[in-house]
Amino acid sequence: MNLLKNKNFYKFLLPSLLGIFLFVTPIRQNGELTIPIAVAAHTLLDLIAPYSLTIIYALIALSTFVTVIHRIHPLSLLKKSPTLDKLFMPTPFWMGVRVLGFVFGTLIYFGIGPEAIRSDATGGLVINDLMPILVCVFFLAGLLLPLLLNFGLLDFFGALLTKVMRPVFNLPGRSAIDCVASWLGDGSIGVLLTAKQYEEGYYSKREATVIATTFSAVSITFSLVVISEVGLAHMFLPFYLTVAVAGIVAAIIIPRIPPLSRVPDTYTRETEFCESVPAGTTPARWGVKKALDKASEAPGLGGFLREGLGNVLDMWLGVLPVILCLGTVALILAEYTPIFSWLGIPFVPLYQLLGIPEAAAASQTVIVGFADMFLPSVIASGIESEMTRFVVAATSVTQLIYMSEIGSIIMGSKIPVSLGNLFLLFLERTVVTLPVIALAAHLLF
Repeated sequence: MNLLKNKNFYKFLLPSLLGIFLFVTPIRQNGELTIPIAVAAHTLLDLIAPYSLTIIYALIALSTFVTVIHRIHPLSLLKKSPTLDKLFMPTPFWMGVRVLGFVFGTLIYFGIGPEAIRSDATGGLVINDLMPILVCVFFLAGLLLPLLLNFGLLDFFGALLTKVMRPVFNLPGRSAIDCVASWLGDGSIGVLLTAKQYEEGYYSKREATVIATTFSAVSITFSLVVISEVGLAHMFLPFYLTVAVAGIVAAIIIPRIPPLSRVPDTYTRETEFCESVPAGTTPARWGVKKALDKASEAPGLGGFLREGLGNVLDMWLGVLPVILCLGTVALILAEYTPIFSWLGIPFVPLYQLLGIPEAAAASQTVIVGFADMFLPSVIASGIESEMTRFVVAATSVTQLIYMSEIGSIIMGSKIPVSLGNLFLLFLERTVVTLPVIALAAHLLF
């Protein structure tokens, strides 16, 4: 078959190249490594910065009011759209989360109520520092995500990489794209991509859960912020290499033990796709065939925009209230209660066993990372030992799941993970990666 004469080849190639450029091509911005979609998100943030708090509050208020009205008296306009009906008809628990997110947003926006909720260390941090960039990322990534999903790119790489991803991680080859998008850009992009693949039936329940909690890695840029906070920016390369190795070890081990090993391989819908390469052909040829088949079904510009805007609404109205609610609660617990310090006490013997100086101080940072990834480094910045600060910073990045962002985004998505399992996975990642990080620290210091 002459590809150059096949119109589906161009339907596959051109949007896919644009998607690769936007989502996974590394570029330098102000001396830092990032991806174009992240640069565009920060540019958009600069434009809306004066109005960002109002925009966020309006979106959360809209989500909450429509949800409550639709739950009490279903609106015929929303019932006509399965997507909107599902968005505004959550379970009673998740409706309660949206309502509480709206209450928090109201207190913060109008500067009223308990300081514990609206301070710059709790709800104010979430809504002023974290959510504005997420609004921009959700808009651009959601709108342009069909470039990766609908024109055959994931089908091509799925066939190409399945011989690596399946035996090593027991995952489809296409999941490698999720990892790269997270690593170079932002973990929230990886979760968004994973959630859409799960909803469309390309990932099973187990695969989506594993990818979201294992491969939605912290970006290189944020990793640099973390290591800089503990005064070790000059050690960024060995630091990030340590994080990468520890993350790979966790990605191999943790999906093979409970709770991830017990998640069933069930799908949300029947989707006819196969990444296994048939005998007599090569991965590249099979990948091209699957890509062209997918491209032949791709929607036109109108369908592209409808799906993209649907993604945006789903993230804006379904996820933002969850992030504000769960992120604020987690940070209140971290800031105003000793619960995370108490939970960290059992890690003192482990730090001592691994030969980490100032074990008691380091243990106080372990569990607080579940609230926010940056908090351990803030606490550790006062620790005298460089080795301990290195270990704390690397551990906080490899723990991966933190409720002020990634954890809340996962829970706000359709990926079926409970809060309890997220915390258990957080602990497992800590226990698995800590020895790897400690070994690297002993070699470096």
